[in-house]
Amino acid sequence: MGNSGLKQHLENSSKTGVFQLKDANLSELPPELLQIAQTLRTLDLSGNKIEQLPSKISSFNMLKHLTLNKNRLGIIPSELGQLTKLETLILSSNRLTSIPATLSKLRNLKLVNLSDNRLTTFPLEFCDMKHLDVLDLSMNKMTEVPTGVGKLQVVELNLNQNQIQLLSDELAECQRLKTLRLEENCLQIISSTILKESSISLLAVDGNLFDSKDFMKADGYTQYMERYTATKKKMY
Repeated sequence: MGNSGLKQHLENSSKTGVFQLKDANLSELPPELLQIAQTLRTLDLSGNKIEQLPSKISSFNMLKHLTLNKNRLGIIPSELGQLTKLETLILSSNRLTSIPATLSKLRNLKLVNLSDNRLTTFPLEFCDMKHLDVLDLSMNKMTEVPTGVGKLQVVELNLNQNQIQLLSDELAECQRLKTLRLEENCLQIISSTILKESSISLLAVDGNLFDSKDFMKADGYTQYMERYTATKKKMY
C-alpha cells in the first residue's frame, strides 16, 4: 500500500476507531499507526507477514479487539499485557510456541483464539479470568491439561487436534465450563470425575484412542448424558 492509501486509512481510523488492513503483505506493524494509538478500539492486520510486534504495542492501550491471525508471529512481547481493555485476542495461524506471563493481566478478555500455533504447554495464564467465555487452543502441540486448570472460567474450551494424553480432573471444578472439545487427541478414556462431577454438557471426543462403545461404557457416562439431554431440552 502506498503512503497516500495508508494516510487515507489512518484518517478514516482516527474517526471510526477501527483500523483494518488484511492481506496487504505487511512485514511489520505500520509505524504510522502510533499516531492514532490512543484512538483505536479495533485493530485487524490478519493475513499479513508480520513476524514480531514492537514493544510499543503497549501504546494501543484503548484497544478492545486485536486480530493478527494468519501472520508469522513467533513470539508475543510482554508489553501486550498492558492492553488491559482487550476483550478479544485472535492470534490463530501463527508460529507461537508460548505466551508471556503478562497476558494474565488481561482481565477483560471474553474471547481468545490461539488455534493453529505451536504451543506445547497449556497456557494457565488465562485461568481466573471471570469474563473469558471462549478459549480456542485447537491445532497445537499440547500433550496435557495440567493441574491448575480448575480456575478456568470459560464456557467453551476447544482443544481439538492436539496430542493430549492427560486431562487433569480439575476440569470438573470449572463451574462455567459447558462445552469441551477434545477431538483428535491421544486420550485413552475420559475420567469418571469429569463425567460425573463437571458441568460439561457437550463433550466432543471423536478421534481419540477409544471408540464410541468404550465411551458409552465409561463410568459416569450416564451422568454426562443427563446433562447433555437437559441442555438439549432447554434449546428446543
